[in-house]
Amino acid sequence: MKFRSLLIAVTALLLLGACTLNRPVCATSHPVGSKVGIYAQKGILFFPPVSNTDAAILKAAANGGITKISTIDHNITFFLFFNESRTIVSGE
Repeated sequence: MKFRSLLIAVTALLLLGACTLNRPVCATSHPVGSKVGIYAQKGILFFPPVSNTDAAILKAAANGGITKISTIDHNITFFLFFNESRTIVSGE
């Protein structure tokens, strides 16, 4: 009975647990603006997302309506069977 309870608890922790890595990529001389644009991609089984035809920084800037980029950050969240990679752009 104890083994079954332990197995259920470990399984629940694995299913609900996630790890997020945040790293700054670039900062420019433009003042930090109020607009933020995000472009997200998903990967499966810890493989990186399939490459796309849009550059992630340009797509994130377009999603936020940004023409002058101030900062660029990259955020990766790992879940049990997939990961999400996000490019976050701020500016005006």
